[in-house]
Amino acid sequence: MIRWAMAAALYGVLFFFTPAAEPRFRLCGFYWLTGHPCALCGLTRAMFAMAKGHVAEAVRFNALAPLGFAMVFALFWSGKITGRIWTAGMAAFAVYGVCRVIFS
Repeated sequence: MIRWAMAAALYGVLFFFTPAAEPRFRLCGFYWLTGHPCALCGLTRAMFAMAKGHVAEAVRFNALAPLGFAMVFALFWSGKITGRIWTAGMAAFAVYGVCRVIFS
């Protein structure tokens, strides 16, 4: 029961708060050093957009936003599915990060 309450509270925060579409300054150390976005750049804004149901906007911020959203909320589930989602997600973010650096 406490897991569902925590998941609902997280979803509520994501739903009712809206960060700026373009931040004034980027907090990503990788971006500061290289000038290229990392695999996680834009994921915070994408999570807020996903909670509101704006999937296209979320994917524009970060292509793996739906997967990241599933990974965050999988933390509140119990069972083998959580591990599988996180294993697949980490692999996908690693590949996406390399591709984002090479092709940006």
